[in-house]
Amino acid sequence: MKRILLSLFCATLFMSCKPDDLTDNNPPVPPVNDDQEVDESFFYEQCLYSPGDYGSKNWRIPALLALPDGSLLAVNDKRKYNETDLPEDIDIVARISHDKGRTWSEPITIIEGTGYKQGYGDAALVLTASGDVVCAFVGGNGLWASTQDDPQYSYICRSSDGGRTWSQPVDITRQLWGDEATHQPGRNYKASFFGSGNGLRLTRGAHAGRIMFVAAMCRKNANVLDNFVVYSDDEGRTWNVSDKAFSSGDEAKLVELVDGRVLMSVRRTGARGYNISNDGGQSWGTQKYWTEINANACNGDIIRYSAVDNGGEKNILLHSIPNSRNRENVSIFVSYDEGETWQDPVTLYAGPSVYSSLTILNDGTIGAYIEKNPNGACELWYMNFPFKWLLEQQGN
Repeated sequence: MKRILLSLFCATLFMSCKPDDLTDNNPPVPPVNDDQEVDESFFYEQCLYSPGDYGSKNWRIPALLALPDGSLLAVNDKRKYNETDLPEDIDIVARISHDKGRTWSEPITIIEGTGYKQGYGDAALVLTASGDVVCAFVGGNGLWASTQDDPQYSYICRSSDGGRTWSQPVDITRQLWGDEATHQPGRNYKASFFGSGNGLRLTRGAHAGRIMFVAAMCRKNANVLDNFVVYSDDEGRTWNVSDKAFSSGDEAKLVELVDGRVLMSVRRTGARGYNISNDGGQSWGTQKYWTEINANACNGDIIRYSAVDNGGEKNILLHSIPNSRNRENVSIFVSYDEGETWQDPVTLYAGPSVYSSLTILNDGTIGAYIEKNPNGACELWYMNFPFKWLLEQQGN
């Protein structure tokens, strides 16, 4: 199996990790054309944040979303004083690109932390049918220290202008968990957080238009996480919670299958967990495991890539995750059979690397937003490449 590291031959214009401005000094990304050989100049990577940029000691938790107008929205934690999770003082910020990731806006603050136990983090994004962006995130006390009286809160906010401005956050914590939760099973839990990165909007069947995120809820009497889907049928104005989808889970992501079922991929050490829903994410089957994805307990992403060739439409799933029992070698696994099996992965970055988020741009190329830790501190990198590149690395 031929694996060529993107970082070794990527035609990047950036030799160090420095934020760009809005001056476009680079050519546009060429369109994908499966009838042509891959030109290595199509490959591109750029560092959006490194430690010390914009006065912040660290950056983490990438989320990447392509919007209908062709722009890209990159959202992440601004961990101002250290690398630690909540309850530290953390902002959630966004940058926008209108040229396929060649140049980016200055950071836009979605929500600003104002002190210890007053920070926010772990953002997940979804695009509604009307074009709004809904952002789910948490704030306040940390996950493991959360209690009924001093909780880690769950919030929703939205943007109607492609991420330039954002609504005030709406607290939905008591709909999810706690002694008086409207979600009855949630009364057995003491905390919750969203799997950061991509949410999901359904496009098929009776539940088309439904938006959803996966929550990992912590049991009251043990530091064990179970997964539930948090879903809305009115574009995020009211929320419901599914039956339990995965026991002893963690951060998880969703993708819609061609027959309308919903596939959940779940973080765990070793074989990656998964489950399938036949009713739009409300109830779930028997949890199972992918032996081909044998990885570190880490957050990744799973999305659909649909390509057209002479044989018609090919429905393909892409899954990003460290291809290692350690936090290194973020790679993309490819499935041609709706997640039944996965091909050998293709490396995006072989060094220390952790979370990742994927999206498909309007020109059919793939965008990836990943955490690299080359020097023990997190850098956030944007990458762009055609699907053809994945095929080349797999020898196809």
